[in-house]
Amino acid sequence: MAQTLEQTGTTTETSPVNIRKLGHVVFRVRDVERSTRFYTEILNFRVSDVNENGMVFMNTCGDHHTIAIAAAAAGEAAAQAARDQLGLSHFAMQVGSLEELFEIREFLTRKGIEVRGEGRKGAGCNIDVSFDDPDGYHIELYWNMDQVGPDNRTRPPEQFRRASTLEEARDNPVPPTW
Repeated sequence: MAQTLEQTGTTTETSPVNIRKLGHVVFRVRDVERSTRFYTEILNFRVSDVNENGMVFMNTCGDHHTIAIAAAAAGEAAAQAARDQLGLSHFAMQVGSLEELFEIREFLTRKGIEVRGEGRKGAGCNIDVSFDDPDGYHIELYWNMDQVGPDNRTRPPEQFRRASTLEEARDNPVPPTW
């Protein structure tokens, strides 16, 4: 039987989330090289970056990455960490400003939703707040993804300026050009 919002404990507080677009999807795959070939040779994506863990970022429409792929865990490690299995790692949606991310973080906290991550991770240099939906799907709300031109030139890794909080990301901006 479906529950109404009132039955699940949701209040009538208005959410500050205002999605601008679906940003990117990250998959865990069996064979990173095979999947990279598929997305580049069949779907015409371009590799924009590969991080220190072998995660491959690909773009097709300007954003630093539209999809990314990472190796799924294997063997005993897989049994211990279900998040590293084949499947969806997370999906991301763009919001309009850093100020919105601060509002969203506070809103999630008021709602009792655990913020799993925030700040700037690296490739793409987008600033984000991430959390899980009720079924455990990981959601990233982000702002300010690097854009990649037709030359496919991306920001060098030494400019990523990883940050573990929104405040740290705000106070240590990445250079506007590279």
